[in-house]
Amino acid sequence: MKSCLICDDHVMMRESLSGVIEGAWPAAEIRFAADFPSAWASLASSPAFCMSDLVMPGASPIEGIARMRQIAPKVPILVFTGNEDSNLLLKLFDLGIAGLVSKTSRPQILEAAIRVVLAGERYLPQHLLPVAQGQSGSGTPLVPMPSARLTERQMDVLRLIAGGQSNKEVARELELSPATVKAHAAAAIAALGATNRTEAAMTARELGLI
Repeated sequence: MKSCLICDDHVMMRESLSGVIEGAWPAAEIRFAADFPSAWASLASSPAFCMSDLVMPGASPIEGIARMRQIAPKVPILVFTGNEDSNLLLKLFDLGIAGLVSKTSRPQILEAAIRVVLAGERYLPQHLLPVAQGQSGSGTPLVPMPSARLTERQMDVLRLIAGGQSNKEVARELELSPATVKAHAAAAIAALGATNRTEAAMTARELGLI
């Protein structure tokens, strides 16, 4: 069974993240660490995925994450933080983390980011894209949320839904049948881990897909 390591010094946050990961990756065996030294020790067993807070006891943010990367360079690490310092966050990408999610994000955004990382991609939050165009200082490409999870037509449908149009109005706009629009919307909802068309459109917009 594949394992996931959750690193956070707050019990409630660990439990909350555990619930989200169970939704995105039901078969995972979940382990916990409450500080950087515990995280370093747990990473020695090479879990399949790691989700970590940025500020924990035992080390500074950069030192803590850098040591995690040194111990388990092949383990994808998704950092979950309330820090909004763009320079600091981009330094984390220089270290090779797999992704970064703000603690203010809705659960759907977090779950979508987890799915992206588990698919072998890197997730860069939309608000960092203007700062991170091109390459980071170390030469490591900084990649935005990939749109490959949605087809071009699905993004067209979500874009119009986000603009307040009904399925029938979207069908007329795109010259499709209402049934086809409904199928595209359903596929997008599933790909984004949303529960309805409106939520899918909101999630796609927050992720910079539309």
